[in-house]
Amino acid sequence: MIRPSVLVFALLISLPAWYRLLFDQLEITQVLVRFLIAVPIAAVLLAAFRFVTSGYGVTEETPATPVEARPVNHPD
Repeated sequence: MIRPSVLVFALLISLPAWYRLLFDQLEITQVLVRFLIAVPIAAVLLAAFRFVTSGYGVTEETPATPVEARPVNHPD
């Protein structure tokens, strides 16, 4: 199943082709091919981004050890 974020990112990658379609500089088949090429590229880029940022939200802190306060004897 393709994530919606991948499709949105692929649409952003292929946005210049969609823009050129509006001004009759490209055919619809060329635009769709560019979009289909952008989908796996977007999936790989977003997977790499998710892999890099996966550890930032998780923090495993070790529990603090209790320390008793004792007066220090100085030889004065």
